[in-house]
Amino acid sequence: MVTSLLGEIATNLGFERRAIVRLCQDVQSIAEISARLEVPLGVMRALVGDLADEGLVKLYGPARNGDQSDLALLQRVLDGLHRI
Repeated sequence: MVTSLLGEIATNLGFERRAIVRLCQDVQSIAEISARLEVPLGVMRALVGDLADEGLVKLYGPARNGDQSDLALLQRVLDGLHRI
């Protein structure tokens, strides 16, 4: 998720919406924004959905490198958890 040009110039936003738009100047996930603002994830999803509908932020899906790299990542995570 990243701030759109319209989001950069919007001046009539409430506190939480303005904070979300500011944090999205760099690409971040909804979960990251939720954690930084200490807002429950479900609430953040609704806020971000509204901002996206208004054209203030742009949403992007996760990058897909194929199933093999996803499986390799999961295996490395599992190996790390076993070492703990």
